[in-house]
Amino acid sequence: MDSWNKGKRVGQKKAFKLEDIWRIRIRLEIEKKLEQLVLFNLAIDSKLRSCDLLNLKVRDISSSGLIQTRAVTEQQKTRREVQFEITPRTVQCLTHWIHDNNLVPADFVFFS
Repeated sequence: MDSWNKGKRVGQKKAFKLEDIWRIRIRLEIEKKLEQLVLFNLAIDSKLRSCDLLNLKVRDISSSGLIQTRAVTEQQKTRREVQFEITPRTVQCLTHWIHDNNLVPADFVFFS
C-alpha cells in the first residue's frame, strides 16, 4: 500500500520571504481579486489558521464602521484568545471589501 504523502514534503513549510509576499499581493491587485487579497493580508497580519480567519465577523475587526488597528479572536484549535495588529494596507482592503459587499457587524467577513 502506498502512502498518501510518498515523495511529498511533509511538516512545517518555509516561511514566506518578503519579496514573495509582495509578489502575491501585486498579482492579486492586478487581477482585482479583492477577497483573496483581504484574506491573504489578514493571514499575514494575524498568522491565524484559515479556519480562524473564515470565522471572523465584521464586528470582530471593526467598531462604529471603522476597521480597528488591533483585533482579538479566539483560536478554534486552542480556544485561546489571540490579539493581532491590522496593518494600514489591510485596513484599506478590508474597508473596500466590507463597503463593496454591504456587510454589517453581524456578517462574516468572508462568504465561505
